[in-house]
Amino acid sequence: MPATATDRRRAAVLGSPIAHSLSPVLHRAAYAELGLTDWAYDRFDVDEAALPGFFEELGPEWAGLSLTMPLKRAVIPLLDSVSETAASVDAVNTVVFGEDGGRTGDNTDIPGIVAALREHGIEKVETAAVLGAGATASSALAALARICSGEVAVYVRSAARAAEMRGWAERLDVDVRIADWADAEEALHAPLVVATTPAGATDALAAAVPGMPATLFDVLYDPWPTALAARWSAHGGAVVSGLDLLLHQAVLQVEQMTGCAPAPLAAMRKAGEQALADR
Repeated sequence: MPATATDRRRAAVLGSPIAHSLSPVLHRAAYAELGLTDWAYDRFDVDEAALPGFFEELGPEWAGLSLTMPLKRAVIPLLDSVSETAASVDAVNTVVFGEDGGRTGDNTDIPGIVAALREHGIEKVETAAVLGAGATASSALAALARICSGEVAVYVRSAARAAEMRGWAERLDVDVRIADWADAEEALHAPLVVATTPAGATDALAAAVPGMPATLFDVLYDPWPTALAARWSAHGGAVVSGLDLLLHQAVLQVEQMTGCAPAPLAAMRKAGEQALADR
């Protein structure tokens, strides 16, 4: 049932470290816009060892949880059910508590990537490139499975990462070509480039941005812009930021946890942009 302003409910984001998270800013902005004055959204520093105990302490007032690293896989054994989307990448970033106390896990990162790209006019591409092979890369592959009709080139630094990405590609039924990070400049000529690496990892590639780049989706949002995103934009290319992803996955979380749809994307974006500007 959709939430009402008089429902006293709680939600939070869990992870470790968690102090940097923008999730409270986004969710609280949504609650304010929706008139959910008795809803609270907090953050808790919780690691894998502490997660089961945290769940044991939750009362009936809890509506849902957002999860970041390192909890996206650790939470799965604690759930009653997991959506097909989350199961496809063995990663849960959203837990919704039912009226009966049931715990349902979902992954809003994957449809969040698709929605962020759609907002920027990208609904289908023939080929794509992914920079990096960490935890976010599997979600990127799952999203590309929905919008990319051809090959996805994935640029990795190690044989172990290459093996992991081949496994995800087979599981997600994506046509993947594994390439060495030393050749990552080649990726910048793809119709869609998804950078999933930590801060600073793609800085050296900025000088190689072509004169007429297509679309870059850089999953970082702080610091922003990255060197790669700044050069990409200066050369006239379209840039989708990590804030776009954070917003769209949070929109889906708000809708699932509160039952109120559509969630107020504009208000959430304004709050997120202001919070980043204040840092």
